[in-house]
Amino acid sequence: MISQLSISAPRQGLHEITREVAAVVNESGLQEGLCTLFIKHTSASLLVQENADPSAARDLEQWLNRLVGENDQIYTHTSEGPDDMPSHIKSTLTASSLSVPFIDGSLILGTWQGVFLWEHRRANMQRQIIVHIGA
Repeated sequence: MISQLSISAPRQGLHEITREVAAVVNESGLQEGLCTLFIKHTSASLLVQENADPSAARDLEQWLNRLVGENDQIYTHTSEGPDDMPSHIKSTLTASSLSVPFIDGSLILGTWQGVFLWEHRRANMQRQIIVHIGA
């Protein structure tokens, strides 16, 4: 089964989408298998990360922004603003797809794990994520 999630990312940073992904798994009716996600954008990414303490997300966001700064003189791809090229670099350093197994119709995530969309642009973006559920 393949479906598509449309996720609003109102700001740069990590946005938890575990609930939305779990709903797709539940709707599939399958009890066990693999849920594979693919984001259809080159300036955002996907990851599994801690969802218990918001400071973990803030620290990750600040670290990546420090690692890949805006307004670097070497960037030539800047037509969409100072966050344009850095968002592509951040996407390259992270992941455009991920897979999470499920059993008994539930994602197998650790106690403090969640599935996140990592928005690298500063603007309010609408992101499309392809979800493949396979047995």
